[in-house]
Amino acid sequence: MVFYMPGRVETPQESGAGLLPRQIVAELDRFIVGQARAKRAVAIALRNRMRRRKLPPEVAEEVVPKNILMIGPTGVGKTEIARRLARLAGSPFLKVEASKFTEVGYVGRDVESMVRDLVEIALDMVRQERREQVRAQARQSAESRLVDLLLAQGESDPRAGEGPPPQRGEAGSRELRRSVLERELQSGGLESRPVELEVTAPAPAAFKIFSQAGMEELDMNLRDMLPGLFQGKSRTSRLTVAQAREILCREEEEKLVDPDQTEREAIRRVEEEGILFIDELDKIAGREGGQGPDVSREGVQRDLLPIVEGTLVSTKHGMVRTDHVLFIAAGAFHVSKPSDLIPELQGRFPIRVELDSLGRAELVRILTEPESSLVRQYQALLGTEGIELVFTPDGISAVAEVAEEVNRRTENIGARRLHTVMERVLEDVSFAGAETEERRVVVDASYVRHRVADIASDTDLSRFIL
Repeated sequence: MVFYMPGRVETPQESGAGLLPRQIVAELDRFIVGQARAKRAVAIALRNRMRRRKLPPEVAEEVVPKNILMIGPTGVGKTEIARRLARLAGSPFLKVEASKFTEVGYVGRDVESMVRDLVEIALDMVRQERREQVRAQARQSAESRLVDLLLAQGESDPRAGEGPPPQRGEAGSRELRRSVLERELQSGGLESRPVELEVTAPAPAAFKIFSQAGMEELDMNLRDMLPGLFQGKSRTSRLTVAQAREILCREEEEKLVDPDQTEREAIRRVEEEGILFIDELDKIAGREGGQGPDVSREGVQRDLLPIVEGTLVSTKHGMVRTDHVLFIAAGAFHVSKPSDLIPELQGRFPIRVELDSLGRAELVRILTEPESSLVRQYQALLGTEGIELVFTPDGISAVAEVAEEVNRRTENIGARRLHTVMERVLEDVSFAGAETEERRVVVDASYVRHRVADIASDTDLSRFIL
């Protein structure tokens, strides 16, 4: 399974370029509680990337990233640290699960697909940045086309225009009407006016064929050989000026953005700045000799090895080198150990950090300290319906206490347990929403215990509900 991490694309001025390791850790502290050792490790890795850019090319080529292996139970912040680091640096980021890949020769995704997916993410990032750069120019061109459409519509149908139709032989009447339409369009007076626009719908792929190089490669070749087969159908739609402007702006942006330059920049970012987060590495830590699906575990490790070491991966946008991609692997390693990995793969993750389990004190901090804490999220959600949600200190402590107790008695899922407990505590007020007469809800210790007492006390029941 592949997880694409959404989020606002940061410009270089907003990114973490130039931050010192201490500043990087401080930025991560805004969203993640504790785990100082892991934060220090990723901060050093990011700073080393910045240092490498200042080296002479012949020296920089020899400096490879020091990949990181995070060891810790689920729900302690492994993924969030890597995701926030990538967003801070403005780097292409992708999270994959190692257990979903199969050895070459088995049915399933091969490990090279993670690099292809990372290229697509980088391509979207660069395309979005380039569109932002040309947006003003594209809007001007789109509004010029809109004026032409409105002018043509007014000439063909006098009832659609404003004022009497231009008389034949009247000097400058068309220019005058055009200037009037431009002023009205810029002032926003024509937003709801109807206009007919020819819209081209994208054509879906007619069929899918899987190959060793991947489905996307063959699809690209078919589009080149049979361009007419993949052309979208055009139709005339009646839209408002506001809707037509959006469509025309997208078309003009596509014209102004050079796809070849975009692809080259995307590949460069993957090669120089890409971050691949490989989760569940412990699930493929077994050695050969087992039965069933376990026999492919070492095979997946062997397939991963050249990617992590540095190799060329073929994508539909060109060849991509993985020598300087930063790999961050993670796993709980409850049953297996890092030493169960093949020695070659162990050597490609020289930095190992162990993340701490979360106790009651850490859960309280997670509920309150981060900028996007659960408490603030629920207060904002219910605030949209006029409900003031107030958490007292003992109420927050009670939520953390229940989460810690359930984690101890059942499966320890770390901070994710807070989501289930909070949903249970606030179920009634969330269900009533705007219909409730109580505009102010105080969540204290008694409020929390009253709503989870019967479930938390029953271990068998809490396994299913909490």
